[in-house]
Amino acid sequence: MQEHLEFADSKASLSETLKEVIAGIEGSSVTLRELMNAVGEQGLLVLCAVASLPFLIPVSIPGVSTVFGFAIILISLAITFNRLPWLPKKILDRRLDTQKLVPALEKGVSIVSRLDAYLKPRMSSLVEGAAANRVNGLAIALAGVLLMFPLGLIPFSNTLPGIAVLLLATGMIQRDGLVVLAGYAFNVITLVYFGVLGFMAFSAGQGLAAFFS
Repeated sequence: MQEHLEFADSKASLSETLKEVIAGIEGSSVTLRELMNAVGEQGLLVLCAVASLPFLIPVSIPGVSTVFGFAIILISLAITFNRLPWLPKKILDRRLDTQKLVPALEKGVSIVSRLDAYLKPRMSSLVEGAAANRVNGLAIALAGVLLMFPLGLIPFSNTLPGIAVLLLATGMIQRDGLVVLAGYAFNVITLVYFGVLGFMAFSAGQGLAAFFS
């Protein structure tokens, strides 16, 4: 029988929590299973925040987009349905190069640390209760789907949804509804950006078709 999730209030700052998780990464490679064991069952939102960090900076780490993006989607769906997540063994045990991953995570934390001074409990209706958790979980899932779009070479295509994941997870962890609202805004910005890219690609295709016809 699956367990229900309870999200306890966090007393430590988000950057401190993330630094502790990153400091525990040892060896030449790490798996998602090992990261999940490090944060524990109550750290699913922290894991979402960790998984968003590599996308905040322009970095290419083989396998990260697939593993972290897929994990964000499944974890967020677990949050939505108030259950512990199921993740396929192939995703859980795929090894990621720590020499590339850890520096990217550390740079992401340096960005997150700037948010600490602004985080505080507010707009509680957006972060308290089962209904809020479900809606916010779906918003994180949407951002995870947008992260996995095959647009890695296009500027900001990973950064925008990565910021959305980070803000949504952070807002839920720190009970800050305003930050959650900002996460929703970045989801909307990402959708608009992808829509513009799609329109430009369609227009270019139409132009080429007209040119050759």
